[in-house]
Amino acid sequence: MASWRRMTIEDVPDLLRVADQVHPGLPESGNVFGERVKLFPEGCLILANQDKVYGYAISHPIRQRQPPALDTLLGGIAPDADQLLEVAGRYPTACLVSVYGTAPFWSRFGFEPEQVDLALLEKLRNYGDDAVYLSRRSG
Repeated sequence: MASWRRMTIEDVPDLLRVADQVHPGLPESGNVFGERVKLFPEGCLILANQDKVYGYAISHPIRQRQPPALDTLLGGIAPDADQLLEVAGRYPTACLVSVYGTAPFWSRFGFEPEQVDLALLEKLRNYGDDAVYLSRRSG
């Protein structure tokens, strides 16, 4: 039976095989995934059964309304993001980019579309025509 575990750098090639099947129109390089694992390992998970990878979840702190462009190295986590993690184990807001028309799915978990400025709209276009920036307030 498959279960979730923390991702390692060694998992990146298997993750890329899954990503190529699940997100063929949203390619990201192994370097991008590898950097995410190095910068924020607690936000990178693999769904696996022994050596077979079935899925993955990648998350990392960002400044609100400033997701990275697709297939872009972060270079680091914003210094104030570390402080936010310490202070806000409660995460006051969770944000994501919904792709493939999945916004209705995410709405079941309290995520709602946000108004976006031109800079964010330009980044969203890289994720596909149906990409939507969603957020959810905690508490």
